[in-house]
Amino acid sequence: MELNQAVQALTALAQAHRLTVYRLLVQAGPAGKVAGEIASALGLPPATLSFHLKTLTHAGLIHPHPEGRHVRYTADFAAMHALIDYLSENCCGDTRAACAPPAPQPPVTTTRSPT
Repeated sequence: MELNQAVQALTALAQAHRLTVYRLLVQAGPAGKVAGEIASALGLPPATLSFHLKTLTHAGLIHPHPEGRHVRYTADFAAMHALIDYLSENCCGDTRAACAPPAPQPPVTTTRSPT
């Protein structure tokens, strides 16, 4: 991913409604959602949703798929992974293992002494 592509993607996601739409489409998986389903789920007016979908599409984060009178939108998972990779490619001086979240620790249990 190039710098300008990353900036465009991050700019598109830097708005609450667009980030919410994008997360909804990521959760929907490869099946995506038609615009009406997105509008209903998020309570957005069609004109507002259309504007946000256009911005996300232009940034390459989602893709429209016409289905008769409806348009189904799907997240571009390759673009999402490319953005994540771009953001973390130089993490900790190229030692990605150092940037990984710590492994979960088992819960500490205490034993009570009999009284």
